[in-house]
Amino acid sequence: MKTEVIERSQVLDLLRRIQPTLKEKYGVTKLGIFGSVARGEATESSDVDIVLEMKRPNLFIRVNIKEELEKFLDRPVDVVRYRERMNPYLKRRIDQDVIYV
Repeated sequence: MKTEVIERSQVLDLLRRIQPTLKEKYGVTKLGIFGSVARGEATESSDVDIVLEMKRPNLFIRVNIKEELEKFLDRPVDVVRYRERMNPYLKRRIDQDVIYV
């Protein structure tokens, strides 16, 4: 996997390209980034924090999505499913930072 800093615009462009595939294969209805990449504060060691919503939430599907995104972005990613009832701190961070594609 690459170690140079990845730019927010680059990640968003790549996610726009893969979004139709994720929608068709996994029922992803919303896809975005949050965290250091979204804030423009990423470093060489930053992962890409991905937030998504799905028609059929499933942990195994989320693992497949994570693996697919890591291959596509050539970076470590952390995938979080956004929902009404979730860790309040994490939800607040997502709400502050999120940029949807």
